[in-house]
Amino acid sequence: MPTPPTLPNPDLPLHIQPATEQDIPTIITLAEATWEPTYRFIISKEQIDYMYRVIYTPASLRRQMREQHHQFLLAYVEGQPSGFASYSEKPAGVYHLHKIYVLPSHQGLGLGQQLVQAVVSAVREADGKALELNVNRHNPALAFYERQGFAQHREEDIAIGPYWMNDYVLRKEL
Repeated sequence: MPTPPTLPNPDLPLHIQPATEQDIPTIITLAEATWEPTYRFIISKEQIDYMYRVIYTPASLRRQMREQHHQFLLAYVEGQPSGFASYSEKPAGVYHLHKIYVLPSHQGLGLGQQLVQAVVSAVREADGKALELNVNRHNPALAFYERQGFAQHREEDIAIGPYWMNDYVLRKEL
């Protein structure tokens, strides 16, 4: 993987590296700190709790890595884990960005942009043609993704247990 550029603030050195199963506790710690603040104004507390339990157990994360072939990246600022992303290949050279979360204390520093760029670079190196992601239709992060070059591709409603994810699928051609 190419070395990602540093954050706009040179006083905050950034390092992004692939995660392994040994990093699952770190991913869970980051998810615990980012999940509820990300979704509390978008979906109900019950849905947040349900989805978190489905996605972020150690067994679920191992399954994502082993069976679903999700590649995880961890971002470190000043040596401390500060964010993560995951992505995987779909058919026809399309990849899917499943997750990207940055600690609330580190948002606005360019870390999310650097994580997206690291995924884009990895997908390009794998000869990927496009990168897609799902974002809740009411998520303010929609504007962030558009600034990263993603455009609305379609709408998608996905059942997750008794709840629905009402998303836009955004796509960035590579």
